[in-house]
Amino acid sequence: MLLFSLCCNSPNREGRIREYKITENDTLSYTLKLALDEKGQPQYFFRNIFTPVCYTNECKPVYINFYWDLLGNYERYDLPEGKVLTKVDHDEFKEEDYQKLQDILAQNNSIFADLKMEDLIAKGTDNLTDSVDAKAGATLKTIKNQVIDGAVYTCYTLWHIAYGKAVPEMQKIIETYSSDALLHRFLESKNHHYQYWAMAKVMDAGGTVKKPFEKDIETIIAGKNGFIAKYALQHVGNDFFKTEQRQNWLWETYQKTGYAMQIAILKKLDTGNIKTSNSLAANLQSSLPNANEEQTLLIQKILQKP
Repeated sequence: MLLFSLCCNSPNREGRIREYKITENDTLSYTLKLALDEKGQPQYFFRNIFTPVCYTNECKPVYINFYWDLLGNYERYDLPEGKVLTKVDHDEFKEEDYQKLQDILAQNNSIFADLKMEDLIAKGTDNLTDSVDAKAGATLKTIKNQVIDGAVYTCYTLWHIAYGKAVPEMQKIIETYSSDALLHRFLESKNHHYQYWAMAKVMDAGGTVKKPFEKDIETIIAGKNGFIAKYALQHVGNDFFKTEQRQNWLWETYQKTGYAMQIAILKKLDTGNIKTSNSLAANLQSSLPNANEEQTLLIQKILQKP
């Protein structure tokens, strides 16, 4: 189990940095940093990483900076000034290698998650081994597309840092910052991880939304991200739509949104115990001449409900 303790605050160009001492075991600990804005609001996590990468008979230091969002989702990396990444024969990374590393690190479902390093490389080298076919049920060609030639160990090591044991610690840390202001900010964010996390905080198991956050949920349902809009619509309780004002808003949303979301709205009205207002019923009725077969069937079922 990891432990973290607050170390100190230090300034940065945006605001200040809060440092947490992360202890993984008796011999390994490091500093995780949380960037704050000038108002003391959390912005992102980052870590200045030093790790040895060992090949045949030597180890070389790797210096790299990792950045995560406030829920521990890896976002990007950069290098300290003057530092480069190299391969097994001391060849420096090329521009395309750096881009490929970013692509590798962005894959949260990488094959690295289920493999040990010895499954990927021949003993004492940094060369891919054919044994990966049996170990992972994948072809060697497929694996080669997910690593950088001559830097397999580097890719493997850095991926496990990006998705390692510190991630749940970031989630614990951000819980200490939870507030109405943070929840509003997360619900308004374009980061869908933030939105899902915040919705779980402002909506109970029955779909009742806390009053201060009802407008935020409306904005999500009417938003351009169809996946999260549909999720919010399906998870809010029926009472969310019981007033005539909210049903008028839902009809306006229906007219502006795409077809998939229109069907989701109609299914919500059909399967949910939602009594439609006279104005909503009239609007649904008037839309029938322009509705297709799927819409027509759903609208008729809604209008026939007592």
